Amino acid sequence: VQLVESGGGLVQPGGSLRLSCAASGFTFSTYAISWHRQPPGKERELVASISRSGINKNYADSVKGRFTISRDNAKNTVYLQMNSLKFEDTAVYYCYLPSRSYWGQGTQVTVSS
Repeated sequence: VQLVESGGGLVQPGGSLRLSCAASGFTFSTYAISWHRQPPGKERELVASISRSGINKNYADSVKGRFTISRDNAKNTVYLQMNSLKFEDTAVYYCYLPSRSYWGQGTQVTVSS
């Protein structure tokens, strides 16, 4: 199993980023996937999750209306579109496969002026 995140970086408040999580080593379309983040000095928290079909999605209250999770089962990839970014969105963002308790290596997102 492998989950590889990409797309992080430095962005100004109000800006946007799109994170990608490329999966391999398992039948991607049959598993739900989630994004989590760990702000500096804080616990890791759930950001968003998506069902295997992509129909059912859930979001943390702090990102509702700003972030959108999606997946492309043909490309074995999950995305996290992040708009209207705030300072408090600064964190390492991780892709997670709940059924196997498997984490990606993470990608850093820094929101700063």
